[in-house]
Amino acid sequence: MDNEIIIASGNKGKIKETQEILKDYKIIPMYEIGIIVDVEEDQDTFVGNAIKKVETISKELNGKRCIADDSGIEIEYLDGFPGVYTKRWLKGTDRERNLAIIEKLKDIPKEKRKIKFTTAIAISDGKHTISSIGHIEGYVAESLRGDNGFGFDEIFELENGKTLAEFAQEEKNRLSARRKALESLRKKLS
Repeated sequence: MDNEIIIASGNKGKIKETQEILKDYKIIPMYEIGIIVDVEEDQDTFVGNAIKKVETISKELNGKRCIADDSGIEIEYLDGFPGVYTKRWLKGTDRERNLAIIEKLKDIPKEKRKIKFTTAIAISDGKHTISSIGHIEGYVAESLRGDNGFGFDEIFELENGKTLAEFAQEEKNRLSARRKALESLRKKLS
């Protein structure tokens, strides 16, 4: 089917969000069709990692389109840390990484707690690859808040004082860096 896109992710939150944002496509997790490929994210940019991932996995798909992303946070006070190492700088769960970030910024005033969330998305059919990027900005919250989200949502505070995890899913999708990147990608696809 022409509207089928295989998503190179096992992250249920990312899969669900992509399915909700790209409603006009049938987004199929790669594990559902028996593709299990672990791509080392060793590039120095989010876009580089997304492209490497999608081009590696699309070779397994015989011409079917594949979509992949890399995303992460950059904290201004910490000179852009953790950046492309967002998922890898600390072994453990998202919650453990979130608590460690809060600890690193303990007693730092809000105006110095600026954070940028970046999502880079790439799509490839094995021959042609296109990519896009989306950002949102906010502050690192002083504590974990909210239970609707994944990754860094519970510490990513927007200007209005709410964390991404405190928004309803539909509302969060309207604000997300992933939405911005996916909408930009959709324009390039048409």
